Amino acid sequence: MRVSDTYCRFLAQCDGVVEQEPHESLLSISVDSAEQETASMCKIDLKPWHFWAKKGYKTFEVDGTQLEAYWDLRSAKFSGSPEPSADFYVALVSDEEVVLLLGDQKKKAYKRTRATPALVDAMMFYKKENVFGKKSFSTRAKFDERKREHEIVVESSTTGPRDPEMWISIDGIVLIHIKNLQWKFRGNQTVQVDKQTVQVFWDVHAWLFCAPGSNYGLFIFKPGDPDADSDGDDSSRGDDSECSGNSRYYSTQSYSKGTQFCLFLYAWKIE
Repeated sequence: MRVSDTYCRFLAQCDGVVEQEPHESLLSISVDSAEQETASMCKIDLKPWHFWAKKGYKTFEVDGTQLEAYWDLRSAKFSGSPEPSADFYVALVSDEEVVLLLGDQKKKAYKRTRATPALVDAMMFYKKENVFGKKSFSTRAKFDERKREHEIVVESSTTGPRDPEMWISIDGIVLIHIKNLQWKFRGNQTVQVDKQTVQVFWDVHAWLFCAPGSNYGLFIFKPGDPDADSDGDDSSRGDDSECSGNSRYYSTQSYSKGTQFCLFLYAWKIE
């Protein structure tokens, strides 16, 4: 089973300025069909109104199997992202097994669903995030679930008399500095983060040659040695920007231990 969950925070445009609405959000869970090239979607509107039930339950069907989605976001904490950071759970149940469990309130989720943990743990394949800014774009991600979260910052200087430049920092350390960005708007480098190899790819052609806000610069952070990549990697599924938010893709299929997480960062320049 392949599942993706997306947290979106909608944007409003007023007098040419794009603003992020702090409360209007959407959580969607998409499940791929194993028999057809289709996906079933369960959407949960995170409405700002006081009477909206932040605790809920929905059912939907995939390949003749009924899936149940449970969520409790009543006490959820947010830290500058549409994705909750603590005090919540979102659970997906199939055949009385919790096949996907997000959040830190796991005991509450199991108690409410009355389902057992899945025999095969869900594995995160990629995370997508859309960020908006003028010169600086930041996010946080784990390159290894067993290690700490890292702060990733992309900074750029694409206007003015000087040649355009770009800096990519992780945990406050500049690991990549690209000068003459007008000639090097696509590229890749390999860096070390906490003794872990991370491949970094970028494509910022749109920043330099498209109208501001009309397209994004794409950054991909992929842990692992380049020589260890396999042709069967599913990370390419993340090569699509869906909305102004976060999206994560999981699978409960069996894969080798060499399968790695991948972060896709879509950076939209706003003037």
